[in-house]
Amino acid sequence: MIRINSGLYKGRVLRGGKSPLIRPTMSKVKLTFFDILQTGVKEKIFLDGFAGSGNIGIEALSRGAEYVVFIDDLPEAARAIRHNAEKIGIASDFYRVICGDFNRSIIALAKDGFQFDLAYLDPPYAMLEYANPLKVIYKRRALKPDGLIVLERPLQLRFASPYFALKRSVRIGRECLDFYAHDGGGAAADDPDE
Repeated sequence: MIRINSGLYKGRVLRGGKSPLIRPTMSKVKLTFFDILQTGVKEKIFLDGFAGSGNIGIEALSRGAEYVVFIDDLPEAARAIRHNAEKIGIASDFYRVICGDFNRSIIALAKDGFQFDLAYLDPPYAMLEYANPLKVIYKRRALKPDGLIVLERPLQLRFASPYFALKRSVRIGRECLDFYAHDGGGAAADDPDE
């Protein structure tokens, strides 16, 4: 069961979708992410990349994010996100759901002038062995100068990105959250590793 943990929609239950390709972020990982951010999500433009059920982005809206863009290439995931947002009663002017390829979606958003304060990326883990989802964000300048990208990955999978500076890695069981920012920026820069 996927549940909103805090904020305006606390306690509301989300639908996950029946496809095995939709892998909701584990509750412990989600709680750790938002515990680290604290109030850092308020009034931010937030990207929920590879969004699945929309669990992370809807939690961000619940905690005061100004606007969330959900991207997933699975039509079932896009339907689940829309269903969850409508069921909860989130006004459509607070979010946008894009069903499409991640890179192409970021390129289109950048052409429209979109820049994110926060981006949470939970790609299919196998993808990280051959592709870097941070590259398109960097090349298209889709992250604000003081913005933060958080990448969820399995602990055993080694991943490095030349495009942003790794500021912090947090281990949660068999998962890891990597916090990236532009060189010299990022809210997590001075936080000690856990």
